[in-house]
Amino acid sequence: MGVALITPFKEDDSVDYDALLRLVDYQLQNGTDFLCVLGTTAETPTLTKEEKDKIKRLIIERVNGRIPILLGVSSNCTRAVVETLKNDDMTGVDAVLVAVPYYNKPSQEGIYQHYKAIAEATDLPVVLYNVPGRTGVNMTAETTLRLARDFKNIIAIKEASGNITQMDDIIKNKPANFDVISGDDGITFPLITLGAVGVISVIGNAFPREFSRMTRLALQGDFANALTIHHRFTELFSLLFVDGNPAGVKAMLNVMGLIENKLRLPLVPTRITTFEKMRAILDELKIKC
Repeated sequence: MGVALITPFKEDDSVDYDALLRLVDYQLQNGTDFLCVLGTTAETPTLTKEEKDKIKRLIIERVNGRIPILLGVSSNCTRAVVETLKNDDMTGVDAVLVAVPYYNKPSQEGIYQHYKAIAEATDLPVVLYNVPGRTGVNMTAETTLRLARDFKNIIAIKEASGNITQMDDIIKNKPANFDVISGDDGITFPLITLGAVGVISVIGNAFPREFSRMTRLALQGDFANALTIHHRFTELFSLLFVDGNPAGVKAMLNVMGLIENKLRLPLVPTRITTFEKMRAILDELKIKC
C-alpha cells in the first residue's frame, strides 16, 4: 500500500510544512510501504514550483530512504515532463508517476508517444496513471500493454478507469516485469484477487495501518480477513469522494486532529452533512475524535 499524500494548508492558504512532516511520520510509523508525493491528491495544480520543490525536498529528507518515494511529474505538455526529468534533482526519488495527458484529449497514438518520450528521457522507473475521470481520455488496455512491452523502465500502471474488464485484460496479458496497481481504494480488494499487486491509496492518509493490513492479507490469499477490513471501510469509501478529492480525506484527517480542514480554490471542504457522517463513522471505528 502506497499513500497518495495530501498537502496540508494553514488558514492563511500557505502550506503547513510542520503538519506535512507529522503526516509523513504517521505514515512511517504505521506500515505504509511507499509514498506517492505530489500526485493529484496533493492538490498539485494549485502549488507553485517553489512549493513543490520544498515539499519534495522535505519529504525525501524526512523519509531518509526508509521507504520508496514515487514522485508525481504529470503535465499535459510532454516537453515539460521531459525537461523536469532531465533538469530537476531526482536524488532520493525511486520512481515517477505520470498521468495520461489531461484536457487536450490525445489519441491512443498520442498517449503512446507521450510516454515513449518520457521513458527515453529518464533512467528512473516510470509508473503510468490512467484516470479518465480527470483526464478526459481513457488509455486502453492495448496501449498500456504496448508500452509495457516496449519500454523496460515502464514498470507499472496505476489504474483508476473503474473498468474492471479493462484492468483484468491488462493483468492477464501483461509481461512478467509489469505490475497493475489499484488507483481506487474501493476496488483494491477485488482487483488484488484478479492479480493486482496493491494500491496507491487516498484513505491510507488517515488509516495506513488498517488499509495496509487489508492489502497484505489479500496479497497473502487471506481473503476472508481482508474482506472483513474492506467492508469496515465501505461507507467511508463513498463519503471520501462524494464532495471531491482530497476534500473527503482532509475532513477525515481534521476530525482526527492531524490537519486544518483547508483546501486551495477551486477546491473547497466537504459539506457539513458529509463531515458529520464521517465523524459518526470514525466514532464507531473507535478513532479518537
